[in-house]
Amino acid sequence: MLLAIDTGNTNVKFALVDDSGEIVKRWRIATDARRTADEYAVWLDQLIQMAGFQRSDIKAVIIATVVPRALHNLQLLASNYFGCDALVAGRGSMEWGIDLKVAEPKSVGADRAVNAIAAQAIAPGDKLVISFGTATTFDYIGPDGSYRGGSIAPGVNLSLDALYAAAAMLPRIAIEPPPNESVIGTTTVGQMQIGIYWGYVAMIEGMIARMKAEIGNPVTVIATGGLAILFQQHGHLFDRVEPDLTLRGLALLYRNRDKQK
Repeated sequence: MLLAIDTGNTNVKFALVDDSGEIVKRWRIATDARRTADEYAVWLDQLIQMAGFQRSDIKAVIIATVVPRALHNLQLLASNYFGCDALVAGRGSMEWGIDLKVAEPKSVGADRAVNAIAAQAIAPGDKLVISFGTATTFDYIGPDGSYRGGSIAPGVNLSLDALYAAAAMLPRIAIEPPPNESVIGTTTVGQMQIGIYWGYVAMIEGMIARMKAEIGNPVTVIATGGLAILFQQHGHLFDRVEPDLTLRGLALLYRNRDKQK
């Protein structure tokens, strides 16, 4: 069994992947670069046992990270508690296996490259991958699976935090759809909900339209990240919502390792 680890700026996501490549269990914990391998192990070991598995069932570990400082302790987790050397996406035998057709290939985030691998496996032709995380990213994947660039916008929660921090009279609110489609609010909280939710929907719609026009071919729009379903409920913006896209990409990268040798 494979343990896939996706380390983002906000959360670290863990998934158990069986020999067929299917995710059988997933967990997440807040990202903290100071968290030690021992702390990860105590937390994760209990969850693995509660899921009906044992640490000894895990034979390999693969990691994708956009938080370099967190990598060392995750590598120690693999060696000290699972008895294997962690494979790091994009390095050594885990090179991407896809073309990064951008000006600075080394600057492409591991999550975005792994998402491209997963997107190529689930949809033919040109693809857009929209990932909702600390940042909201829009990525163009060509019909050959190559990563061809994209854009980065502040994430929804990051925007909310900035608004709360900078405006003394505005309260902290949770991201949720307004009760109706009106964009004229009559309360402060209602106006904030409208601005964040429908403002983001407008941004997503606009970016998709602009990218489709620039690509010039039919495009499959794939969304991932915790907030994708929230926006899909009212906007029907995406062709597919794949919450586990990055973890599935890691599993595919691991399974394809023999082809890369």
